[in-house]
Amino acid sequence: MSVDAADGRANTADDLWDTLTGAELIQAMADGRYVEPSDIITFIGQAAKHAEPGRVELEWRPGEQLSNAAGSVHGGYIAMVLDNAACLAGSSTCDRFIPMITLNLNVDYLRGVSAGETYTVVGTCVHPGRTRLVSNAVVTDARGRPVAQASAALVPNQAFAR
Repeated sequence: MSVDAADGRANTADDLWDTLTGAELIQAMADGRYVEPSDIITFIGQAAKHAEPGRVELEWRPGEQLSNAAGSVHGGYIAMVLDNAACLAGSSTCDRFIPMITLNLNVDYLRGVSAGETYTVVGTCVHPGRTRLVSNAVVTDARGRPVAQASAALVPNQAFAR
């Protein structure tokens, strides 16, 4: 439960889910007012930092458990974080938060990703359509260099429509 700063009323997760826009709910996650519903986010080391309509910023600190036999972070986890950012960017354009389903994800791996380092992941929705959305996402290292990028085609998950 959280407290709405404007009127001092207590808000449950359901209240936030039912009343906030997509961008507002993602920002509530970043602010700690809404707990992300999946343990996988903690497992992979991802945290929401900022959201506005059409753009989200995540912080990603992959742990050793995400490393492959060669000692670098496995590409599947890199793709997962890019997909999360792309989907959240799409969701941030909605009047109410709705999870996205990925139709297609194209990933370019540019540099190695090391466990224990902190990365910034930015997702941008470039086509916020009603039935089909397109988003891009980029992972950058502490020096601001891109290490991976992706584009994704998305559709709203109608099981969550309200």
